[in-house]
Formats: sequence, C-alpha cells, structure tokens
Amino acid sequence: MGLRASVALAVAAGLLLSGCSSTIDDPASTTTPTPSAGDVHGTVTVFAAASLTATFTRLGKEFEAAHPGATVSFSFAGSSDLVSQLTAGAPADVFASADQKNMTKAVDAGVIEGTPADFATNVLAIAVPPGNPAHVKSFADLASPSVKTVICAPQVPCGTATAAVERSAGVTLTPVSQESSVTDVLGKVISGEADAGVVYATDVKGAGGKVASVPFPEAAKTVNVYPLATVAHAPNPAGAAAFVAFVTGPSGRSALRAAGFGLP
Repeated sequence: MGLRASVALAVAAGLLLSGCSSTIDDPASTTTPTPSAGDVHGTVTVFAAASLTATFTRLGKEFEAAHPGATVSFSFAGSSDLVSQLTAGAPADVFASADQKNMTKAVDAGVIEGTPADFATNVLAIAVPPGNPAHVKSFADLASPSVKTVICAPQVPCGTATAAVERSAGVTLTPVSQESSVTDVLGKVISGEADAGVVYATDVKGAGGKVASVPFPEAAKTVNVYPLATVAHAPNPAGAAAFVAFVTGPSGRSALRAAGFGLP
C-alpha cells in the first residue's frame, strides 16, 4: 500500500472513531431536543394548580406569541382533583402540581412521562378583608370561635400545608368551610363570607387591594415545591415539551418571580 493510501486510511479511521466517541460521551446527543417555535402546532392542554391561574394565564399568552402555530388551553383546579382527572383518562399534555405529593400520585399511576421538574416554591399567608375587621394578628387567632376561618380541604396542597402548620404551632383550627382549591378560599374572603382564609402568599399579592395579608412566622416552616411534567400519551408531545421548557426557562422564571413565587 502506498504512503498516500495509508495516510488516507488512517485519517478516515480517526474520523470514524472520533464520531463514535462523541456520540457516547456527549449526553446531549441522547436527549430529545426542545422543539423550535416552528415545530409547535395545535392546542397544548395544561392541567395546573389553581394557585398558578394568573401566572400561567400570562405565560400562556407569551408562549402563544413565541409559537404562532400553538394555542394553550388551561384547566385550573386543586392538584388532587387534577390527578383524579388524569388517572380517569382525561387528555392533557402538561401537569403542574402545587406540591410533590400529588405529582408523586400521578407518577405512581403511570400518567406522567419522564421526570418531573421542580419550577417554583410558595408559602402560606393569611388573607383578610381590607381593614382586618376581625383583628386577626396571628395564626393562633384563626382558632378563635369569633373568627370565621376558611381553609383548603386536607387533600389539596394548601390544605396539607395548613395542617402541617397546625401541628407545628400546636393550634387546631375549626374552619367554617374547607374548599377544594385555594382560589375558592380567597373568593370567600373577598366576598366577605369569611374573616380570614389560609392561602398562598402569591394569592394575596395577586388579589391586589381586595385583601390584606397577616404575616405569621410559622409559614416559613412549610414551603410547597411545585413540579411540572409532560403527561404520558400526551396528544401534543412537541407542544408539551416546549411549554415545560418555556416555564422552566428565563420567561417562566421571570413571570414566577414577579408573581411572588420562589425559585428552586
């Protein structure tokens, strides 16, 4: 074999080995890339915790602007109700939970694709009508028979967090009602049907002047972590991947921070 032929053969072999090693060593080569704007079409159905209503509605509009061929359709409710719908076969592309417990239920039921991503955190707050007519000054005041208190039901993330605060503070609440979503609790306070409601800090901020907030130190001991994930057998998998990437990316993080959410 001539010298030129030997060199050519060596170079070809080197290129082949280089190509093989880059495929094995580069983890990005084994992952599914995020769809580009032009690849996302149709409706992206998002099941999201009620406390995400305002922020996700805003992000949905921004997502549609960034992906002209896509439309986002939201279903907001308590996380436990959304898991029940998903396990019953309701079609959705993305699920965003207000806690890890309900996401774990969805994962264990086989309705989640891949590994959920933690994208936000939240803490509880006491919402009262403007002027605080019942003079609520602490979490313990919510246990007073003279204070009409509304909380979330135990299976709802804000209800689970409230129960945790009760245990840590040694306080037992006797609410006038337990609601299936945090937005329902907030609505009772805004309408004047309740003297106080245990909601999230983001709900109080989002309500503007419709309610006032009573801070309580016990809230810092119970932080809810919000995960989201693509739903198994999603009707629009490309749209689901793009929406998850949008929420966990710069636009999503900016909107979440502005709404008062913490970032993991």
